[in-house]
Amino acid sequence: MNVTVFGIGYVGLVQAAVFADVGHHVICVDVDKNKVENLKKGIIPIYEPGLTLIVEENYKEGRLEFTTDAKIGIEHADIQFIAVGTPADEDGSADLKYVLAVAETIATLMESSKIIIDKSTVPVGTADKVNKKVAKVLESRGISFDYHVVSNPEFLKEGSAIQDCQKPDRIVVGTDNDKVVDVMRELYAPFNRNHDRMIFMDVKSAELTKYAANCMLATKISFMNEMSNIAEKLGADIEAVRHGIGSDIRIGYQFIYPGCGYGGSCFPKDVQALITASDSIGYNAEILKSVEAVNYRQKEKLFEKINKHFNYELDGKTFALWGLSFKPNTDDMREATSRVLMESLWKAGAKVQAYDPEAIEECSRIYGQRDDLILMETQQLALKDADALIIVTEWQHFKAPDFQYIKQSLKESVIFDGRNLFEPQLLENHGITYYSIGRGN
Repeated sequence: MNVTVFGIGYVGLVQAAVFADVGHHVICVDVDKNKVENLKKGIIPIYEPGLTLIVEENYKEGRLEFTTDAKIGIEHADIQFIAVGTPADEDGSADLKYVLAVAETIATLMESSKIIIDKSTVPVGTADKVNKKVAKVLESRGISFDYHVVSNPEFLKEGSAIQDCQKPDRIVVGTDNDKVVDVMRELYAPFNRNHDRMIFMDVKSAELTKYAANCMLATKISFMNEMSNIAEKLGADIEAVRHGIGSDIRIGYQFIYPGCGYGGSCFPKDVQALITASDSIGYNAEILKSVEAVNYRQKEKLFEKINKHFNYELDGKTFALWGLSFKPNTDDMREATSRVLMESLWKAGAKVQAYDPEAIEECSRIYGQRDDLILMETQQLALKDADALIIVTEWQHFKAPDFQYIKQSLKESVIFDGRNLFEPQLLENHGITYYSIGRGN
């Protein structure tokens, strides 16, 4: 099938690449000329395991194309995906200007029937706005074409997005048209062979499903972080508690890991967007507001522990920082705890020697050249002459380090662990002072 995808950011590029990989002919449209030209050269704007190879192979085979010419993309396919960004507006709501701009472009240039699919994370009612925009433009052109606006939210996890696309848990489609149902079944048939993963519903329910899913996961994280704070005060071990409750099949182990707060492009933005949407209809989303508040507080936990340990005298101290991205297997630093921590340390007069296997370039882009930030090439170099080690991101190769090397490299044998990677007794055996989350220190 022929498919067009507007927007070659994270969602658009991954979905387009996976569609092309099963044989669909996909044209990606973006306004960023530099990004388009780089993709043609195999230069991928994001880090996602496995993505570069799929893009390069399918571009070479002609199944995946990139262009800035919207007309080419619109003429190419009856299926038009909108996968542009929906950044948070000043009031916390999702900004739909890019979504509506694409809808207007499609309506302006279309010369045949189209299925317009919202892939971006959008609030309930967006499909109605897209529909009105298209109808208005077609009316101004004095023409009429059959078109349908569909909600098809993504459920990708950064770091495993390729697999999430290839083997999705579910494929949610919001439409009330039987012909659209048939088209969407054909489009997703390669990913729907083992059992029926497709869930059809009305458009508004599909739009809400995405927000509800992300808010539920964020709630689980904030709940465990709330429990971790209680555990610290009571002298309990939150990791033991996690095992105890995770063994209950009604709860499970996913997303109940305590830590120093969640970040990324989805959870913070989507929780805030649904709060704002709820406020706009006169409903006070108390649970969601608490989820957000707990997360904000949790991002300060490491700094509080560091500050207390050093008797609130951080001026002139140097800290080794392992992990900059908001989670492993990505270079994304949006809403990352590392940013909150570093900025607090800098304000207190401390310096940071940071290492991350993928996010060094992104960190440099965000903060530029600073005297109080040194980006290191290895995790070992980050330790040199530092007063303490701080771990923020649970990269795999952080989980079994050489503790004696750490001890020898640091001015003081102390680790602040925001992801509970180690057993406290192990660190005690190595003669290292160990601060973690929800374990009484």
